[in-house]
Amino acid sequence: MNRRDFLKINVGSAAACLVSSPKLYAAATKENPNLLIIMTDEHNFRTLGCYRKLLSKDQAMIWGDGNIVETPHIDKLAEEGVLCNNFYASSPVCSPARGSFISGQYPQNTPVIDNNTHMSDDVVSFGSILQSHGYTTGYSGKWHLDGDGKPQWGPERQFGFEDNRYMFNRGHWKKILDTASGPKIGAEKRGTPTYDVNGADENTYTTDWLTNKTIDFITQHKASPFCYMVSYPDPHGPDTVRAPYDTMYTHMNFQKPKTASKKQDDLPSWATTKRGAANQSQYYGMIKCIDDNIARIMTCLDEQGILENTIVVFTSDHGDMRGEHGRQNKGIPLEASAKVPFIVRYPKKISSGKIVNEALSGVDFLPTILGLMDKETAGKEEGRDGSQLLHGKVPTGWSDVTFIRGTKEKWVAAITDQYKLVMAPWDEPWLIDKKNNPDETINYINDPQYRSVIRSLAKEMQRYGTKYNDPSFTKATMKQDIEWALSDSPIYVNPRPKKIDPPLKKKKKKA
Repeated sequence: MNRRDFLKINVGSAAACLVSSPKLYAAATKENPNLLIIMTDEHNFRTLGCYRKLLSKDQAMIWGDGNIVETPHIDKLAEEGVLCNNFYASSPVCSPARGSFISGQYPQNTPVIDNNTHMSDDVVSFGSILQSHGYTTGYSGKWHLDGDGKPQWGPERQFGFEDNRYMFNRGHWKKILDTASGPKIGAEKRGTPTYDVNGADENTYTTDWLTNKTIDFITQHKASPFCYMVSYPDPHGPDTVRAPYDTMYTHMNFQKPKTASKKQDDLPSWATTKRGAANQSQYYGMIKCIDDNIARIMTCLDEQGILENTIVVFTSDHGDMRGEHGRQNKGIPLEASAKVPFIVRYPKKISSGKIVNEALSGVDFLPTILGLMDKETAGKEEGRDGSQLLHGKVPTGWSDVTFIRGTKEKWVAAITDQYKLVMAPWDEPWLIDKKNNPDETINYINDPQYRSVIRSLAKEMQRYGTKYNDPSFTKATMKQDIEWALSDSPIYVNPRPKKIDPPLKKKKKKA
């Protein structure tokens, strides 16, 4: 069933009269709560106090003792809600991660497996589903699911987000202006929009500007249940931020993470050192600005009298290495790249201060959030309904394994709360023990103590590849690695006659 058919069927049914009568509900209630999603871009989970407190000092202070950014407002969301401690991007790259989050489907089936790819019209988003239940829907900020358009305001393909005037398809713009003809990037060079901060202030800096639009939407639609998603393009690079955030952390003497100097011998291609520029003080400034703006949103919900009837979700599309393993940015299965913050606040149904350690990923968002809201899905989702986990209960028959993948067919990982099995056509398999080696520098693939773990994860990975048509498993070397993992053979023997280098990556347009 495609998105249009889904909406048509619902419009034709008695329940679907909600679509043509969106004000049927006088206001959000326990049965029909508002849903507000706040998403950041390329956000390292260690920068948030609520995640740092779950780590050892060695893991929490990787950039130097005391070199932290305070995030009291995001931390408060976690204190008053539930924090998922093993939540991963379905693919740690912008477009694939966002496509899975919106659809509840794996990247290969949206079929957004790399940046700047159109999401299929067949996708039924959580926005479409809630719209069919009478919700007023909207989206502002970075979308990145409509091809090459940049910035491309208000894409025609709305995917259930009725008010998308302030949605832009691509870019990490720093300054936005309101004009009579609509929003406009506020920094230009010879008529072309740029990422220059260019004197942006508390009204025009993108994070502040998007927060203003979010507050406007909340205020205008407080009388009926709404679903709104604001997608901040920060703290993705370029590492620049408006004053006064640009100087708040310049006094810190940031250190390189210890994994930046790890040995390079026998590392898989996805784990080797990769140079990249970064400015940690500006990165911190962007995060502090986001945190302050979240306070403004929460204050607005409270002042409008709808805070307790609103589910607030805070998350990110993927992480950022920030110097760990000698790398910047994302795209690999290591924690700093693939693990993302995921916090849900809804006191009417979720007790405060809960920690969920079971493994989840972006593909699980749609069924989980609609499960929490007691709403039926369109039946197309491939993720799991983890809503009971948010209540502190493990669903009957729950398998604590989630799957994430690289762009195209670079690698696939099966992840639990403790282990991570990574397989790739070009490299031998890696088994990571997150508990006993949180630096992720040791491969336990030939350690006999882990043989049963490897076999179990390989079985789950084979099932995933078959059920969800992941083309990675059509590669001969992947098939051979899976066969070994499922066998009784104690020692892995690389079937590749010599080290195979992945194909050279073509230069892509900047996201």
